Amino acid sequence: MVTQPAHEPPPGAARRYPPAPRAAVVEELFGHRVEDPYRWLEDPESEPTRQWSAAQDALLDEARERWPGRDRLAARLTELNAVGQENSPYWYGGRRFHTRRTPGQEHAVLLTVDPAEDGGAAPRDAAERVLIDPVALDPAGLTTLDAWSPSHEGRLLAYQLSEGGTEESALRVMDTATGETVDGPIDRTRYSPVAWLPGGDAFYYVRRLAPELVPDGEEQYHRRVYLHRVGTDPAEDAEVFGAGLPATTYYGVRVSRDGRWLTVTASAGTAPRSDLYLADLHAADLHAADLHAADLHAAPPERPPLRPLRTGRDDQTSLGVGEDGRAYVFTDADAPRGRVLVGDPAALYTAATGPDGVPPEEWRRLLAELVPQDPEAVLEDLAVLYGDGSDPGWRPRLLLCRSRHAVSEVAVHDLATGELLHTVELPGLGSVGGFSCSDPRVPGGGFEAWFRYGDHTAPERVLRYDGRTGEVTPWAEAPGRVELPPVTVRQVTYRSSDSTEVRMFLIARSDLPPGPRPTVLYGYGGFQVSLTPGFSPGVLAWVEAGGVYAIANLRGGLEEGEEWHRAGMLDRKQNVFDDFHAAARWLLENGVTEPGRLGISGGSNGGLLVGAAVTQRPDLYAAAVCSAPLLDMVRYERFGLGRTWNEEYGTADDPVQLGWLLAYSPYHRVRAGTAYPAVLFTVFDQDTRVDPLHARKLCAALQWATTADPDERPVLLRREKDVGHGARSVTRTVGLSTDTTCFLAARLGLDLTAGPSAGSGGTP
Repeated sequence: MVTQPAHEPPPGAARRYPPAPRAAVVEELFGHRVEDPYRWLEDPESEPTRQWSAAQDALLDEARERWPGRDRLAARLTELNAVGQENSPYWYGGRRFHTRRTPGQEHAVLLTVDPAEDGGAAPRDAAERVLIDPVALDPAGLTTLDAWSPSHEGRLLAYQLSEGGTEESALRVMDTATGETVDGPIDRTRYSPVAWLPGGDAFYYVRRLAPELVPDGEEQYHRRVYLHRVGTDPAEDAEVFGAGLPATTYYGVRVSRDGRWLTVTASAGTAPRSDLYLADLHAADLHAADLHAADLHAAPPERPPLRPLRTGRDDQTSLGVGEDGRAYVFTDADAPRGRVLVGDPAALYTAATGPDGVPPEEWRRLLAELVPQDPEAVLEDLAVLYGDGSDPGWRPRLLLCRSRHAVSEVAVHDLATGELLHTVELPGLGSVGGFSCSDPRVPGGGFEAWFRYGDHTAPERVLRYDGRTGEVTPWAEAPGRVELPPVTVRQVTYRSSDSTEVRMFLIARSDLPPGPRPTVLYGYGGFQVSLTPGFSPGVLAWVEAGGVYAIANLRGGLEEGEEWHRAGMLDRKQNVFDDFHAAARWLLENGVTEPGRLGISGGSNGGLLVGAAVTQRPDLYAAAVCSAPLLDMVRYERFGLGRTWNEEYGTADDPVQLGWLLAYSPYHRVRAGTAYPAVLFTVFDQDTRVDPLHARKLCAALQWATTADPDERPVLLRREKDVGHGARSVTRTVGLSTDTTCFLAARLGLDLTAGPSAGSGGTP
């Protein structure tokens, strides 16, 4: 690496930005000369970075004063967010659990309803009790409820809280009858699943190794599967699985309802492949001191006899054992849109005798295809209705949720044969999630399912499906009420640069005449994330004011299956950006918008998308919001959780893959003397996934390079303290959305002061 003295901006570059010296930092990497003039901005604690960041804060404050309609928009966003949220109920031992956020609440609250006096399911109209209210725990609103998992009987609840604006979950256990915390906190449990054993005395979970046991800089990695017995010191928890596997491995754990089968999945970072392991917890303990009695005693859960079922395969496969004792396998092996297989877990376990798992020919012999792949729809979720055993004529049902071109559909199949019985009528073009079923072990249970339904036009609601009648009825609407604008949604198909067909949702008011309008194009394109319909106050506020909002289903997502995902990763990442540019051209060519009135938005991996769009086609976009972005793709693995993403992007440690990354890395594509769009970067100081350094470095680079007038096309940085990459309070959500919407409106000519019908134009 060569470091030379800082040098001045190029002739003609726009001035009036905070000074940011360009150090001539150059590295020779596999024959590439890689410049990094703003590496000094990687250190958030250095005095130069502090001064630069404070100056950016002042620049943003000055710009905010010139954004018209800001107070009015904030009030409207507050109204739209006040509809709240109702989530699906989950049933454990007759006890009901669900979360709800009502108008005025900053975070959702976890509620419970006690079982009926006869032990049956909790009545629909029974009194609710608050189990966890994050704001009651922390009035500042900096505590979030990240996850919760009741024991099978509903007697205990494992739950995870992040405190102080961090994203570092700690796990605790609560007695659901009293609300008393009886165990924990157990730290280093971020992203941990919880798998309870029957009786609620112990559970499997995932925890990172202590910092002193891992190399410096790797504290976010090195996870292991442990068994914890409630009420004991977690330092004494038995390590069950994970030693010797890559440091970036993530684990899933699941225990069958009868406590016999433990399933463990292992994935290297976010790789689209998983290894699958199975343990028979009722099997004899071959490590028992008295080997003559080994066949009389099951292995203790601290030593589950895990065997590999499927390892080293290029697919994602998971397994669960149902109430009927059958193994249900959810897989994209030989089926990139997903299918369901079924078999005998004992036979699979017996066949798993080698280090590579069940031989392929045995795998095919032991598992029958219950529901085949749909050629056009992606399998997303499943649920099973077993009944309660009281009706001898009842045929258990399998509910499958698929996404067809990003729109959800639900089908009901016979569980024994896979035969399609009927499809479930949904309210519109929307998304389904949060499948749950009534408990078949409770009298009257096992016949009903619940799921969330949402679309672009109305708040999310919870629907109830009755397996006995096939009827779907509303179970819970959003808690609040708000007047919504008349909105139309349509899905269009356009062609990318290589003629691939890509779909896009267009959302606009239905009561305005046609014509080009200020338009925001949103995308993500990565990590198997599908952009499906859903209620968004920010989108509705933009549309209500007369704008158009476009959401493109780019390659890299899962909208068209795993092949669609892989067409937008590694050496094919440019396909994602090409799809985005093609969407922009379609919007312009079809009169939805016009030059100077097209903006773009995206966050996280979508922030990388926006950064690439701005640096590849600065002529195409007038303004951009780039939130929590990845932008320096040469050094991204060194910060946050970057090492877990090299299966998606590639690694700079490989000469070929470095070439892929440099080809699109936004930070390295900035060219002096270019009139770049207006850009607002938004970052969060507690973000432990994507380090804010990415936005700092590209912000400085664009401010140095752009020739655009800073008053017309400013480059700004908005940073927020005490909040991370994910969950946040409603007040913070409104504040962020207000700033990003006002920034885009000011740049694209959307009037936020004259009421919702301001301007001319209308539906696309």
